[in-house]
Amino acid sequence: MTRSDTLARARGLDRPQTAYLVRFPAADGTIVETDLTWAELARDTAWVTERLRGHGLTAGHQALVTASGFEGPWIRPVIDALRSLAVPYAIAEAMGWDHGRTAVFHRELRPHAIIGLSAETLEGLSGTADLREMFRDTPVLLARPAAVRLLRGVGVTASAICFLGPALAFECPERQGAHVNAAEWRVGARDGELFVAAGEGRAATGLAETPLGIRGTVLNGPCACGSADPRVVFS
Repeated sequence: MTRSDTLARARGLDRPQTAYLVRFPAADGTIVETDLTWAELARDTAWVTERLRGHGLTAGHQALVTASGFEGPWIRPVIDALRSLAVPYAIAEAMGWDHGRTAVFHRELRPHAIIGLSAETLEGLSGTADLREMFRDTPVLLARPAAVRLLRGVGVTASAICFLGPALAFECPERQGAHVNAAEWRVGARDGELFVAAGEGRAATGLAETPLGIRGTVLNGPCACGSADPRVVFS
């Protein structure tokens, strides 16, 4: 049997609805589990695609994604969105020990966008590179909140990307808070601490309001980018 025959047979098999089992810590340290279905993954990808279009990404650009393997439920929609936009991408580990690969990809590919940059990567790079010189000409920097603070501290403009429990928060070029897909999730803050719960699109998950132990506030007014999604501002 040839490889093409095998793939054809595989496409005819029933596929379970679950794409990923998402595990995340709640504020009290307990691990919460919820399913991510293929249909939900497709909707997440469509939402992220629009967010990346808002940053100006288009065919012909190149991107670098820094992520860890266990972050698949949040990063897979980003990768699928890049594919749908015909944006080639490279991947480096988000842990500090792999900062050298980020440096090589940045030097050789000169990516239009870097997505998922971590504070650990920046700390590794800071021993061998001038962060301001390295990143100041990268058109799109989507970094994790701690990395955003480090970059802004050296005068580099960056937008935030963050995992809020099972949800993905994604800052637009206005940089007035990271958007969360209101069709899928309900986010808010109580006593300065963020929580997440299933929205209408995720009702089947049954995720009740879950404090995350992340400090921040939520803005519910319309954003200048045109999105009506709520925006998370990290403390």
